[in-house]
Amino acid sequence: MNIQALLSDKVSQALIAAGAPADCEAQVRQSAKAQFGDYQANGVMSVAKNLGMPPRQLAEKVVQLLDLGDISSKVEIAGPGFINIFLNSEWVARQADATLGAAKLGIAPVKQQTIVIDYSAPNVAKEMHVGHLRSTIIGDAAARTQEFLGHKVIRANHVGDWGTQFGMLIAYLEKMQNEHASDMGLSDLEQFYREAKKNYDEDEDFALRARGYVVKLQGGDEYCLKMWRKLVDITMAQNQLTYNRLNVTLTEDDVMGESLYNAMLPGIVADSQGERAGGRKRRRYRGVP
Repeated sequence: MNIQALLSDKVSQALIAAGAPADCEAQVRQSAKAQFGDYQANGVMSVAKNLGMPPRQLAEKVVQLLDLGDISSKVEIAGPGFINIFLNSEWVARQADATLGAAKLGIAPVKQQTIVIDYSAPNVAKEMHVGHLRSTIIGDAAARTQEFLGHKVIRANHVGDWGTQFGMLIAYLEKMQNEHASDMGLSDLEQFYREAKKNYDEDEDFALRARGYVVKLQGGDEYCLKMWRKLVDITMAQNQLTYNRLNVTLTEDDVMGESLYNAMLPGIVADSQGERAGGRKRRRYRGVP
């Protein structure tokens, strides 16, 4: 239950009964100070001006017509025509008990929408830093809230699992003659990453081999895909432990890595080339060279 909305409706009905137009605004707000009650209705001032009558006179009439039942313990007029409403504590307690016992705390049903929330998005072969954790907590809170309201939520964990770093890692693992990547921990991968980057920057032959592995990986080479899959699995298994510890609702099914788009690239390029060709035809048609 929205108490402010309930009081606004009650005060509006009293204003209309007192002679105000049907579209009048009660302007009910929470009181800034306790001595002014729990809520204040300030709409009398503007309505009285439009009706050409003293605000306090209209306020007195509104209070006489105001039917709050057992919602309030006291209603008083302050100043030139402000209406102060003091809530009945027993009524508030009953509403709190009813809300606690109601499905979804009494929140009104919403028209369901499909909402995609992209969050967390860690990088493969690296532990999450505070930026990833911030995104994870905020994103999961948003996902839980939208689901609680009744929406269909798609969680998208856009993992950084594609790019030149995998060429470096595969080349370095090969250099170290360690293809048993599944036995490694994420902290081991971070050290491997640093060493691979150092080799990439300092050894031109190594860099050439790493770039070659990137091309092979993107081309679907079986060996490179196998090594890449191991690196991704190690990282996400460790990240899942973090998610579980934080009670985050992300799972393996929510992973939507950058690699997802690799198979789509030929079609995207073809579409782009088709649009460019169509654009050239349209320009020629308009007389533009």
